[in-house]
Amino acid sequence: MALSAGDTAPTFSLPDQDGNVVELSGLSGRKVLVYFYPKADTPGCTTQACELTKVLPDIGDAAVLGISPDPPRKLKRFQDKYDIGFPLLSDEDHTVAEAYEVWKEKSMYGRTYLGIERSAFLVDEDGTLSGAWYKISPKDTPLRLVESVAG
Repeated sequence: MALSAGDTAPTFSLPDQDGNVVELSGLSGRKVLVYFYPKADTPGCTTQACELTKVLPDIGDAAVLGISPDPPRKLKRFQDKYDIGFPLLSDEDHTVAEAYEVWKEKSMYGRTYLGIERSAFLVDEDGTLSGAWYKISPKDTPLRLVESVAG
């Protein structure tokens, strides 16, 4: 069942691009955009990360966390290449993606496989979801974040 506003955000503890463990609970007291993207350094994911970096000055003390199944070393290259201004977390076994209901069956060129459905969630200061956007476009992610934090 998909998550929606009012639900408690699934907690997690994942390594970032530098191998440091980041816990959602460590950001309590702040709004946090948790977004899931399929693969680092691909066109849509690059657009999404770069556009989110551009809006960081507009979101106050809200935090942004990007999550993908990529290993930390690949996330580090991606972050360095595009100067991404927030932590990228590695969910290699897709446990967190499954908890957020974004690990889905997908199809491309007639091939079916499991992967990330690009989605974003805004977690309030108390750990409650105030926004859940499944199948969000890369360009809509920063717009929804700015609207939600400002509103």
